[in-house]
Amino acid sequence: MPIVRRPGAYHCGTDAAMDVIGGKWKVLILWALDQRPFRFGELRRAIPGVTEKVLAAQLRELEDDGIVRREVYDEVPPRVEYSLTETGVLLNQALIPLGMWGQKHVLGSSYTPAAS
Repeated sequence: MPIVRRPGAYHCGTDAAMDVIGGKWKVLILWALDQRPFRFGELRRAIPGVTEKVLAAQLRELEDDGIVRREVYDEVPPRVEYSLTETGVLLNQALIPLGMWGQKHVLGSSYTPAAS
């Protein structure tokens, strides 16, 4: 099912995709969730600088767009985990060339990724 947030307002597929991943935190959320499922607090610690309010809002939007799955476990204390849907995995795969471009043309050859 296609994601439609601004019906009729997209000019191309890239415009539509950028609407889904736009913002400061969504790509970082996708990157983190590509590693494994996370609980909310773990995810917040994995993305330094994001506030609880913003993380919750971004996760909600990604969930509404079918990119992130929120799974609630019937346990005491309650446990909620976030993971990528199949669509989210495909989106992350599509972002790999963009990341490679950024590493080469923006960060340069001397860049070494931060340890996570």
